Amino acid sequence: MSTELRKLLFEVSEALVTDELAALKFLSLEYVPRRKLEAIQDPKAFFEELQEKDLIGPGNLSFLKELLYWINRIDLLTAHLGSSREEMERELQVQGRAQVSAYRQLLYGIAEDLIPGDVRSVKFLLQKKLPKNKLQENASMLQVFLEMEINGLIKEDNLTMLKDILQRVRPDLKKKIDAYEEKRKENYSREEVRYPVSVSAHPEEQGAEGEAAKQHGKIYKMKNNPHGYCLILNNHEFKNPLHNREGTLQDGEAVKKVFKWLQFETVEEMNLEGQKIRETVKEYSKKDHRNMDCFVCFIFSHGERDKIKGVDDECVNIEELVSCFTGTNCPSLAGKPKVFIIQACQGSGHHLSVTVEADSSGHLEVDASPLTSIPDKADILIGMSTVEDYPSFRDCETGSVYIQSLCKKMKLLCPRRVDLTAILTEVNNEVAGRELAGSKQMPKITSTLLKQLIFEVPQ
Repeated sequence: MSTELRKLLFEVSEALVTDELAALKFLSLEYVPRRKLEAIQDPKAFFEELQEKDLIGPGNLSFLKELLYWINRIDLLTAHLGSSREEMERELQVQGRAQVSAYRQLLYGIAEDLIPGDVRSVKFLLQKKLPKNKLQENASMLQVFLEMEINGLIKEDNLTMLKDILQRVRPDLKKKIDAYEEKRKENYSREEVRYPVSVSAHPEEQGAEGEAAKQHGKIYKMKNNPHGYCLILNNHEFKNPLHNREGTLQDGEAVKKVFKWLQFETVEEMNLEGQKIRETVKEYSKKDHRNMDCFVCFIFSHGERDKIKGVDDECVNIEELVSCFTGTNCPSLAGKPKVFIIQACQGSGHHLSVTVEADSSGHLEVDASPLTSIPDKADILIGMSTVEDYPSFRDCETGSVYIQSLCKKMKLLCPRRVDLTAILTEVNNEVAGRELAGSKQMPKITSTLLKQLIFEVPQ
């Protein structure tokens, strides 16, 4: 941690009181396990935990800003983080920017609005539902909400009991829950339209369209530990040193961190020649995946349209790699999701763009590769860093724009049980909105998934 960041966190820690720390812990429950939070007794330890989870760090203070905004410490936001209430309100209006879930925001807002007499009334109405020692006079409303969650009385998609209680105690606050539920319904309807399940053109490969429609809204099982292999093929040093891909090591580390957290067996293979790429992918397709839920493969390299390059500049057809995991070639993964994420270019054309402030302080390089089509097989998702015939950008110091955005979005959205297609769409939106060396980058999703792919986050 830099000296500057350490000083900043120390000064913010010193200014926080016990109730504010409790509020920060409550708002962070989607990211830090409850047991860990219970053991934290001072703000410094809390901030250390957030750093462990990569939620704050040098140049990454958006979560800290948001937390201070929600607990109304605008003075700290202004004095130490150079932000303001107005700036945060603008920021949080942008879809997907809020890191604290709408559910946590709602509960915290209700707790703040209840006066002591209201809190006593709520505790009285919960006497037969919660242990007496959890409803003592000194128990805060946030602690009561936490106990209600632990006992299954409230959750993100079921606030019926809390609504009933507030209807008696504070009908005005019950309306907040009504508004929250209405917004959830609207968002769900939009997601249904925005992220439809793809259906293959070949019914013999994945069942008739009616069967695919029947699967709509279902979720792939993710019950094993590990859930599967996360294979990373990372080409950094090429035979021609001029083609070395600086920044790709940071991509590898970011992916390993996320997928180890998501309970995958994570393996990184470095600097593979073309033939070795083929052999490695084939080797994993021949493994026994019967006790696995999923297979994930990341490929970071140069290439050409439809192809990926080995460090010897030999090209490998991406369709050839993906085809190793069809039901015929890898029966132990039949009916299970196979995910391929490819960081490489598909050409040298440039997307036209308007001039905006550059988003990268380091040197940007261009990768080269991917694919126009995938085999018509079910349960496959391919995320490409860019569409055909266009470049894909990589920062030599911080890693590729696409992979770093994906890892950030997964850490943010997996705890909210957002499916992978939706996460990749958020990544597309973020990457497409950035100005990169005077050009635009537009990632692409190709999918024949039949269900939602939601990664389980360990508690």
